[in-house]
Amino acid sequence: MGRTSIPDIIEKYDNGESLTMLTAYDAPIARQVDNGGVDMILVGDSAGDNHLGYDDTLPVTLDEALSNTAAVDRAVEDAMVIGDMPFLSYGTSLEESVNNAGRFMKEAGADAVKLETAPYGETTIEIIERLTELGMPVVGHIGLTPQRMNQIGGGYVQGRGDESSATLEALVETAKRIEEAGAFSIIIEAVTEETGKQVTEAVDVPTIGIGAGRYVDGQVLVITDVLGLSGESYKLSKQYADLSTIVQDAVETYVDDVQNGEFPSSENAFDPIDGRE
Repeated sequence: MGRTSIPDIIEKYDNGESLTMLTAYDAPIARQVDNGGVDMILVGDSAGDNHLGYDDTLPVTLDEALSNTAAVDRAVEDAMVIGDMPFLSYGTSLEESVNNAGRFMKEAGADAVKLETAPYGETTIEIIERLTELGMPVVGHIGLTPQRMNQIGGGYVQGRGDESSATLEALVETAKRIEEAGAFSIIIEAVTEETGKQVTEAVDVPTIGIGAGRYVDGQVLVITDVLGLSGESYKLSKQYADLSTIVQDAVETYVDDVQNGEFPSSENAFDPIDGRE
């Protein structure tokens, strides 16, 4: 049947069906996420602090992002795979931005790419327009944009219009311009619920919220938060499992079995020698 396509996404959107997206960074988790039935898998630069051991997203390199995306691509059959372009892999020049986006599709097997856009971000909007012209599907990203965290001073909720927050009007206008440039969907991160609602009403492409409230067209979460592997709890997220406890219990049991001589047993040996269980 093939992977979920843009027409599939638009059909669900037109029918009023809520869209689902989760992140994944490696093949085993991507396979499970795909089997779970999500519409889209984002190979996020959130891999930085959720998969690669960095403090945040900024250190993630293009090669690391491509490697993560390729691993997910090899495991996924049904969901759309979206490669997240990391910090400074786009924006330095139009030519380099296009070439790097193309690598996600040609080398890593991504079906689309995602770019963060600052309020009124002319440079990124121009890149989205060129990528769309060349046949590379683009997901926009507004609101809290982690690649700009040093500039805004932290993970502040956007749409409030204070010194650390873009105005609602700026985000609505930016979303409109991203749509006009050709993006087929827009992620809205960590904004007031009213902002999420007004952005969604202002554009005719699906909006995917993460901490954007209830009045958007779909939702995305970070998989480590969903599975209880992140070690932190965020207001914008929801934990659906406690794999941290399960994994730790399994490791502790393994250590005990080895130390007590219970593993390996004869069942785990090739041509076992008689006399020892």
